[in-house]
Parts: sequence; structure tokens; C-alpha cells
Amino acid sequence: MSDEQSHSNSESKTWIERFAQYLVGEPKDRKDLMDVLRDAQKRHLIDPEALTMIEGVLQMSELRVRDIMIPRAQMVVVPQDAELETLFPLLIETAHSRYPVIGEDRAEVVGVLLVKDLLAQVLRNPGILARSLMRQAQFVPESKRLNVLLREFRSTRNHMAIVVDEYGAAAGLVTIEDVLEQIVGDIVDEYDFDNEDYIRRRGTNEYTVKALMPVEDFNDYFSADLPDDEFDTIGGLIVHQAARVPKRGDKVSLGRFRFEVLRADNRRCHLLRLRVQETADDGQDDAAE
Repeated sequence: MSDEQSHSNSESKTWIERFAQYLVGEPKDRKDLMDVLRDAQKRHLIDPEALTMIEGVLQMSELRVRDIMIPRAQMVVVPQDAELETLFPLLIETAHSRYPVIGEDRAEVVGVLLVKDLLAQVLRNPGILARSLMRQAQFVPESKRLNVLLREFRSTRNHMAIVVDEYGAAAGLVTIEDVLEQIVGDIVDEYDFDNEDYIRRRGTNEYTVKALMPVEDFNDYFSADLPDDEFDTIGGLIVHQAARVPKRGDKVSLGRFRFEVLRADNRRCHLLRLRVQETADDGQDDAAE
């Protein structure tokens, strides 16, 4: 055995022994465990992605539903008395697979409508009401821990839960994707496209834009003159204009460019919907709504 192999085996053994001591020795806190795991990553015993996922798993018991839920104001909802044939513009615009069904207002969620249920009925009975097809909703309190919610999602096979406040009113919603993204990061969805592309045209004057798109490339694409001296990316400009990290559903205008946040976390924007207007709105830029 070469000296290099011997040294590598010695390092591995040292780390394994330390980890074994953690498991069988006196109880230690989470910080000590993470120090051991980070040391293992530095020694290339686990890769950075695995370390990130382990950190996400450990944080699951600390995070509550309220920390990741989509607020009530940003929920895309369906009125219970809406006829199925009237819902297609909403379905095409938002492209979700399930929608909360509401009664008198957003605080009163009475069920969940699955698009696959709607499609199975709309051609045969287009006038049927949403409430006739809705399924029972799962309700969870804002204080529920994410690891507990994930177990419930697995056992009930639900993909969405309605978050309720102390008075029983809907405060928002949370999906299984939202929970899993705390572990694995962003999950590919219907808005994703090729890694080498920053922008994709969706229709007349409508686009999907990655927040990492360089401002210089954006200006070249649209013959625009957005400032690129202080911020390198479109996402950076959006955060600066909003004076905070926008949430999903927030809208920001930069001249004639109207952005809507499709995906973001608590650190930065990831994906944007863009509508290009013929002229700017009186030359004014709006902060996030």
C-alpha cells in the first residue's frame, strides 16, 4: 500500500471513528454533528449536495408550516359556484394541478379541485359546478412542524394542505413540493427550461425569464437600457426595486417591463414571468405589490 493510500485510509478512519463516537458517546448538540459532517465534506467523504440535503433534513423539525406557506392573498383559488368551462383561462394562466375551492371569500376554503377531475368531466358536462367535483381538503395549523407534515402527506397521499389560523380561517396553503424543496432545493416544474437558456417566449409580449439572466443580455434581447452598472442580473434589479426579496406572486415594474415572481426563496428570486408593454407606465417604476 502506498503512503498516499495509507494517509487516505487513516483520514477516513479518523472521521468514521469521530462519527461513531458521536453516535455511541455522550449526547451532543446539533452543531457538533454538523461540524463532523462538514469536516467529512471537506475530506470528500460526502459531496456538497449531500451535506446540503442533510442540513435540510435536520432543519425540518425546526421549521413550521407558517415559514414556507403561500399566503392567503397569493393563493390561486376557484369559487365553488364557478362552472367548469369558465375556469380554463385561469388554468392556462397558472398551470397548477390543483386549486383550493372557496366559499364566500378566500378565508373559507371548502375543498380542493384537481385538474384531472375537471378534464374528465368538462367535455361531457361543461356546466357542472366546481363544488360538484371538489375533493375534501386537508387542513393543518400554522404551527405544525414540517417533518410531521411530510409524514402526513405520505400517509394521506395528499399533495396540498390548507393552512388555518387559530380561528379556523384559511391563512394560506402548503404543498408537498414546498416541503421537499427545503431538503433538495428547487424542484423542476412546468416553468423550467434548458439550462443554457435564460429566457423563453410564452406568447405575445409574454416571456418566462430566469432571475440569473445578466442585465446586459436582457438589454440586448429587448433593445432595452436597464441599468447594469450596480447589479449584474435581472433578479438583482428586482430585489433592489422591491427593497426586499419578493415572494411568489409579487409584481415589479421596470419601465415597460412588468415582472411577476414565479419562484423565490427567502434569499433570492429564481424565476419570473415577464409582460412587455408598448410604453412604460408614465415612466414610473412600481415597487413589489
